Amino acid sequence: MVVPAEPDAAMPVSFLARAKRLLGQAAQRLSVRLEREPLDSLDALLRFTQTRAAFVSQKKLYGYLKARMGTRYPSMFEDDVFVDSVNIAKRHVFAASLSDITIHTVARIAAAGLAEPHARTLAIQCHEAGLTENAEELGAELVGHYRQAFAERLDNVHWQNLAAGGDCFTESPAALYHWAPIDDSLKRHDREIVQNSIRFAWAEVIRDFRARGVPDGIAADFLARTGEMTQRRTG
Repeated sequence: MVVPAEPDAAMPVSFLARAKRLLGQAAQRLSVRLEREPLDSLDALLRFTQTRAAFVSQKKLYGYLKARMGTRYPSMFEDDVFVDSVNIAKRHVFAASLSDITIHTVARIAAAGLAEPHARTLAIQCHEAGLTENAEELGAELVGHYRQAFAERLDNVHWQNLAAGGDCFTESPAALYHWAPIDDSLKRHDREIVQNSIRFAWAEVIRDFRARGVPDGIAADFLARTGEMTQRRTG
């Protein structure tokens, strides 16, 4: 799901040992930057939302921690209480990021002609896929919480308004600020900077989806699969 920034030579050996287990995921982060193929299917949409939620939440959470802690950043990962706090934060920021990017991408697909009831179904399927993919790390309780929170969010979504420029990225900035394990006496000076930083990161993701996304293709694939699943249930 979310992985720490790559360790450098100055980090303690035990921290390097912790990070080593995650190097495979770090390589996956690089592949995110190199992707160029069109996003024209439901599977492509599911992968895009999951990987971008992980990438943005990782980048901004660990970036904020490193900026705030400076030279103490490596040694802080020797503190098990701090590591536990980071793990809690990364789960919440990832889940909030998944909610935001799902809403944004589905809004653009809805604008291409997908009816609102279908848009809601697509959003739930996309969000559920991201939770399921990361269920082991998130834990059953948190998955249930964010599933319910997303359903409640959808009750107030107006897809056409969002496609016309409404702000889809509301949950992740708040989650990053709230859950980052930084002392409140320091954090209170950072709200605007921290929340804007993740919005800037999302701007790159938005440009990527606009460049490679094929909303008509995603909608057609989703509707075709929905029809197949309906036939199987009623056949």
